[in-house]
Amino acid sequence: MMNNILFKVFFQNTEHSEKPQIFRKFSQLLFCLAISLVWLPSSGFAQTECPAIHVKIQNISNNTGVIACAIFETGEGFPNKFLQFAPKIMITQISGTDASFEFSDILPGKYAIAVIHDKNRNGELDTNFLGIPTEGYGFSSGAEVTLSAPSFSDAEFIYDGGNLQMSISLSY
Repeated sequence: MMNNILFKVFFQNTEHSEKPQIFRKFSQLLFCLAISLVWLPSSGFAQTECPAIHVKIQNISNNTGVIACAIFETGEGFPNKFLQFAPKIMITQISGTDASFEFSDILPGKYAIAVIHDKNRNGELDTNFLGIPTEGYGFSSGAEVTLSAPSFSDAEFIYDGGNLQMSISLSY
């Protein structure tokens, strides 16, 4: 009953014999629309990948805790005070021995990255009474810990604004 009322409201000037033909045209239109929506994501109108810094973290010892990855624009606070000074910090749960991060919306310039395996999720790199880290850590540009943490310039890299791939291996 409701279908007949709707039909009369929308198609008052058509004869009853045209009802199946109109519905057939309408269903063909819907089919074409559905096909175009399925095709659209694979066309040139699909989202393009934004330039970013892609960081792969390797050598994660276990699945306890989280991996925190911080990008610094200056040496201020690098690497120990990332919660206060890093403009972007990403955290991920651990699954396996690798993790990945993507920093997008980064302007071209000089940067350094510090990574920690925060096993107890307290937001800092824990150390023993001698100041030696008890959790995993790593830095961009292969910067290493000697008698102290590396400087910003040791871990510094230049980002040109395009896609940049890097790997950081954790030390324990």
